[in-house]
Amino acid sequence: MTAYKKESHIRSIIKGISWRAVATADTIFVVLFITCLNGECSIDNALKIGAAEFLIKLIIYYFHERIWQRFLFRAKSITKVLLHKTISWRIIATSMTFVISGTILNAFDEIALYIALTELFTKFILYYIHEKLWLKIPLGKIRTFFSKRT
Repeated sequence: MTAYKKESHIRSIIKGISWRAVATADTIFVVLFITCLNGECSIDNALKIGAAEFLIKLIIYYFHERIWQRFLFRAKSITKVLLHKTISWRIIATSMTFVISGTILNAFDEIALYIALTELFTKFILYYIHEKLWLKIPLGKIRTFFSKRT
């Protein structure tokens, strides 16, 4: 196992944006799927929920990343810590999805719950894959890329 080094703030921000792009697309599809199953398809509501999540969760994701940096930096098993990180993010993000969906749909009912629960499974897998892919990008490469541009 190679030692894990702490990532930069810019890397956390870019990683957060890339995650939010994947997660927002998933949220829009999940909202459409669940609302269409209920006979109330609404691309407008799906886009509103997706946009609200993108903005709110991007900020929270950044802080979540910075907190977990401390654990990954000292980890003996990155895979185990990554799994715990994924679980902690899913608890935060799924709870937020329920609140955002309920607020936009004007009902904290089974539809908001089904959206949150469906997302729990789809995003758990997507998040873990996203984290594994970002571990393959060498630290310092993003900073080097941006410093060459200026």
